[in-house]
Amino acid sequence: MRHWYAVYTKPRQEALAEEHLGRQGFHVWFPRALRSRRRRGRWRDLAEALFPRYLFIQLDLQRDNAAPIRSTLGVSGMVRRGDWPAVVPDAVIDGLQAAADPETGLHRLTPRPLVRGDRVAVLEGPFQGLEGIFRAASGTERVTILLDILGGSSRVSLSRHCVARVAAGDRGRPWS
Repeated sequence: MRHWYAVYTKPRQEALAEEHLGRQGFHVWFPRALRSRRRRGRWRDLAEALFPRYLFIQLDLQRDNAAPIRSTLGVSGMVRRGDWPAVVPDAVIDGLQAAADPETGLHRLTPRPLVRGDRVAVLEGPFQGLEGIFRAASGTERVTILLDILGGSSRVSLSRHCVARVAAGDRGRPWS
């Protein structure tokens, strides 16, 4: 009977492992997510691994020879429980595949929207490096934050892409 198994890859070599396992005739699924990342001063949507260093392979261990998997380019090995490869439940794979965009096959991860009172860091511009308090969204592209400047709180309107939420307890380090 065919089951899904997780394959652990070498760092940033999921696509290479997917390609070479596919060439060997294995049924492989590499889930990707569309994420907004800042590259060279601009925000871009990039397809990245949904689960970095992991992809999924469907096998029947009674019939399929799994030995070549561990020596495939980009593969570190299979995820195991004891001596046997760990089975990933079909419901997990089905749910992940159903959540992907039907046209692109990509998952879209949307960050939690900023809420009044969230602590934010300014990422660029004249206020870069300062932290403030999120007040409100001003349209779809701008936000208003409170910054402590010169001993008082000042309202400042910035591009939405210039601020990022600061994790609780991680002052100075914005979430991405």
